[in-house]
Amino acid sequence: MTSTRVLVACEYSGRVRDAFIAQGFDAVSCDLLPTDVPGPHYEGDVFDIINDGWDLMIAHPPCTYLCSSGLHWNKRVPGRAEQTEEALAFVQSLMQAPIGRIAIENPIGCISSRIRKPEQIIQPWQFGDDASKATCLWLKNLPPLIPTGIVEPRIVNGKKRWGNQTDSGQNKLPPSEDRWKIRSTTFQGVADAFASQWGDWVSAKHILATSAGGRLEPIAKPDGCA
Repeated sequence: MTSTRVLVACEYSGRVRDAFIAQGFDAVSCDLLPTDVPGPHYEGDVFDIINDGWDLMIAHPPCTYLCSSGLHWNKRVPGRAEQTEEALAFVQSLMQAPIGRIAIENPIGCISSRIRKPEQIIQPWQFGDDASKATCLWLKNLPPLIPTGIVEPRIVNGKKRWGNQTDSGQNKLPPSEDRWKIRSTTFQGVADAFASQWGDWVSAKHILATSAGGRLEPIAKPDGCA
């Protein structure tokens, strides 16, 4: 049986790639930066390899010019609005990639208002990590993720706070050269859910398709899928 092939686009941490590899999948990460952790990685433009016969793509397009927290700079910094338009065009191209099953991951931002609303919004505390970070998922022929382990918050003045938050709700990470890298890395519980739930789901569809003598194609959408 041919192994399910997974492309993890715009990832240098290796976190999602290695979660799929641990589950037995043929996974490769891709980014303009080198991988932080040794493993199968293409350093370059994702569109160099987008047509290489992937069964599933998980993409993490850079959120600098897309997330809500930074959009106010578009009216203050010359050229930044144009960078947002370029980032949106990149996301649109990923969504239209010739891959049967796709998940695009990004924080809350202008993808929702400019392209389409996400199929699901998840939190790391739903997947065993003591952290809060609302993360949108735009899905093509994939089921929504099922939470794997709820982490209860502490309550501060009646408000919910998780381990990565101060009592006022700010992120605890201090300023540093690699703060952006740490904040953009997928939480382990979420990465494991990607691999165990979507990997197994796509693999099952792959088995059905190949046993029937066909190739893996988009099928009828499960509830909640795009």
